[in-house]
Amino acid sequence: MLFRKAILIIHGFGGGTYDEEYLSNRLELIRNFDVFTFTLPGHDGLFKSNMTEEEWVKATDKMMKFLINNNYKTIYVIGHSMGGVLAARLASKYKEIKRLVLLAAAFRYLEFKDDNVDIVKSLKKTPELVKDYKEEFISRIIKMPPNAIKEFMKTVKDNENVLKNINTKTFIIQGTNDSLVPLETMDYIYNEIPSTDKEVLVLEGVNHDIFKSNKKEEVTEEIIKFLTK
Repeated sequence: MLFRKAILIIHGFGGGTYDEEYLSNRLELIRNFDVFTFTLPGHDGLFKSNMTEEEWVKATDKMMKFLINNNYKTIYVIGHSMGGVLAARLASKYKEIKRLVLLAAAFRYLEFKDDNVDIVKSLKKTPELVKDYKEEFISRIIKMPPNAIKEFMKTVKDNENVLKNINTKTFIIQGTNDSLVPLETMDYIYNEIPSTDKEVLVLEGVNHDIFKSNKKEEVTEEIIKFLTK
């Protein structure tokens, strides 16, 4: 493992490893990269009503300890949406993480007002959300128990300060048509992270499902460039 690098990919709330499958398949083709994905607790087909933030945090810590115990000295972490929040938490905690990629990281989501969710504006966005994500989005929403949504919100709230402790190289990626995580979230994350080695990529016309867009190849190439340069 001395010369190999581990890449850990963390999917988002309500999603699974299939959301970033295109990216993980491409990364596996690169020499010296070992790619690891896993399913967050409660996301294995049917949502469990008792899933908690604590379970998600423990699962990500367990993956990190697995990589460290297997002698990976260089670890890159990629996180999408809530997975981006969990990835940022790991980057603030583990010195072994040398590079961080945040894909539409959900530090801000739907409509915010004074750092709180503006329910009225969010509900007004519902037709737009349905239009953007169609049957798949509706299916995921139906499967989400109320407790799970509360735990998602708790996860974001409990980790809102981790960005201030990130000093690793960071790549922040956001789509302009993301109706779940607003574009201004990119600026918020960029300004909060103290690392001087950080860059951003704005994806015109792309919504929250980055790797289902027509720019999945472009963003994958940019991530590869960031991780290999």
